[in-house]
Amino acid sequence: MTWESAVPDSSIESFSTTYFEARDKFLSAAESADAQLERFTCPAPGPGGEALHTDVARLGPDRSAKIVVAISGTHGVEGFCGSGVQVDWLRSGCGQALPADTAVLLIHAINPYGFAWLRRVTQEGVDLNRNFVDPGRLPPANPGYDEIASDLLPSALEGPIAQAAQLRLQAYRARVGELSFFRAVASGQYTHPDGMFYGGQGPTWSNRTTHEIIDRHLRGCPDIAVVDFHTGLGPFGYGDPITAYEPDSPGSDRVRAFWGDSVTECEKGQTLPRVPDGSTHHGYLRALPESRVTFATLEFGTYDRDVGRAALRADHWLHKHGDPVGPDALPIRQALRRQYYPDTADWKEAVLFRGHQVLRMALDGLNGRFAEHGRPVPVEQSRAA
Repeated sequence: MTWESAVPDSSIESFSTTYFEARDKFLSAAESADAQLERFTCPAPGPGGEALHTDVARLGPDRSAKIVVAISGTHGVEGFCGSGVQVDWLRSGCGQALPADTAVLLIHAINPYGFAWLRRVTQEGVDLNRNFVDPGRLPPANPGYDEIASDLLPSALEGPIAQAAQLRLQAYRARVGELSFFRAVASGQYTHPDGMFYGGQGPTWSNRTTHEIIDRHLRGCPDIAVVDFHTGLGPFGYGDPITAYEPDSPGSDRVRAFWGDSVTECEKGQTLPRVPDGSTHHGYLRALPESRVTFATLEFGTYDRDVGRAALRADHWLHKHGDPVGPDALPIRQALRRQYYPDTADWKEAVLFRGHQVLRMALDGLNGRFAEHGRPVPVEQSRAA
């Protein structure tokens, strides 16, 4: 079997039902693949007081000119998706026949607290994908969020208070439009520490661990491709490579060379989400200014966006107004888990196919084998036909 022709023997058994099962499978698969392993211990415990860890597996030469990085668990509860692909990739034997001078770095559960507790945020209550802001500038303002913050998280989830808040949110949504409403809620905010999509006031533990991993493994590497696995947006089961490079920049050109016509570019207005600063994309590019970093957020669609927003609101309400270990906690966690991890065979099969494909294309791209692009037929020719 060669890396050019390998067809992974994928199995949905690579997925897990808890963070702890996912970690056990990852470590076992990494050891079987003879990967180098490192562990970073999270200062926050799991739901039962257990120790939590970010684990890193590396295959390939210690000093490589090209490295593919695959990240799971940036948004903790979304970690089931990326973990499943990482485990399956290790089990498939893909790491045993890498291209020359090329390594693969698998970062498992970069936000282990969120993964274990079935939350999107870190133990600090921070959205890690909004936490990598430029330290030399003020965080981006989000006046839209400020206007609706209290109605997003009213003191009650049901009854007159909740109904009044919902009516005000509906009025705001109708006034500003769907796009502005979505971006006000989800683009990131830095003024409400107990609110949704909060970017923090400084680097979280997961942020600092990311930089420690970068320093140990990526510093000085000329060519790096990063795939950050996420879930929650888009058609069910489809994996959308989303990028935040400036249009027609070298980074944008590389992303399209690597992953072809399937790439979605935020800065061209091709997708609703737009994080002006603070994403993991920004963090890697700032930390590695001397490297060519080709970064994609691989977003797998799940269920309706409004259903997901309601699940997120309930989770934040639980930690602001409720009891995170009380009787209301379990159904809220289960709803969030279902939204970001559809535990169905067809969804997992789709994730494995696309996950393997995107990682293979990253390896190809680093080694000069670029994606095929469709060529539109000129209008004159189509009319003649």
